[in-house]
Amino acid sequence: MAYTFTRRVALAVAASAALVASTATTALAEGWKPQKPVEMVIMAGQGGGADRLARLFQSIIQKEGLSNMPILPINKGGGSGAEALRYLKDKEGDAHVVMATLNSYYTTPLRTDIGVDIEEYTPIARMALDTFVLWVNADSDIYTIEDYVAAVQAAGGEWKMGGTGTGAEDSLVTAMLEKEFGIKHTYVPFKGGGTVAKNLVGGHIDSTVNNPSEQMGFYQAGKSRPIVAFTPDRIEAFPNVPTARELGHDLVYWMQRSFVAPKDMPAEAVAYYTDMFQQLSQTEEWQTYTKEKALMADFLTGDDLQAYFLEERAKHDAILKDMEGGSS
Repeated sequence: MAYTFTRRVALAVAASAALVASTATTALAEGWKPQKPVEMVIMAGQGGGADRLARLFQSIIQKEGLSNMPILPINKGGGSGAEALRYLKDKEGDAHVVMATLNSYYTTPLRTDIGVDIEEYTPIARMALDTFVLWVNADSDIYTIEDYVAAVQAAGGEWKMGGTGTGAEDSLVTAMLEKEFGIKHTYVPFKGGGTVAKNLVGGHIDSTVNNPSEQMGFYQAGKSRPIVAFTPDRIEAFPNVPTARELGHDLVYWMQRSFVAPKDMPAEAVAYYTDMFQQLSQTEEWQTYTKEKALMADFLTGDDLQAYFLEERAKHDAILKDMEGGSS
């Protein structure tokens, strides 16, 4: 009898616990949701890698029903992202704004006093690490890094390297090339990576370090040629393109593709957007896109993401100081 009674009590307790757990899960699922359309601020102009990705994310969120309210992409690329950074600072506590970041998230506040400390923003999710490749026009006679260095040297400083912004990612990779090979480019800044890619195939510039997603269409059309990748290993989408490292030049650089929110966003809103992007990261469309566009899917969130941001800020501070001739 005692055993039967004890077992009945245990079963009753277990059933009660299951009901509580189920109720808690339901309550969580039915918790905070956006009450109006959500702004997805983009730290770059239209047509570049950041813009393409943000709009892809918006499309997947809509198709998969990951948000109960529309997500509205808004480009604020002025001042290499300074416009977006200031906008987010002015949205403190707002639960209906997120921002798509790239490496200018670090470099712009380091280069320009805009009254922004990225440590104050709320980390949401890192979706991927994007890659960089050195590109030339397919009509050129350049096929190797040796060909490229010789051509730039022969141009006597007149070689036009196109890139997005000044002091941002593309110009950093250009500076790394210059230091490694003792060459000099004329850096030509544009508002977005898409415009950079168009100017390369149009013959208005001589080379770029576009992200693959920005150049892929022209590459597939046979209008541009990848020379070298700035990744630790060869990029699956370009199996015949060597890395700088395997050629004896330790040049590796990544572009983070992440989302942050304003300072003091309510915790329940942070949880909502974190879950939204985590679900997005698991969709077949996103997984396929990362493979086709040579991105490394690498989801990270919370304190780990904030630690990553601060570590990368320190690295970029050293790179910028080195570019300016200071100590690193």
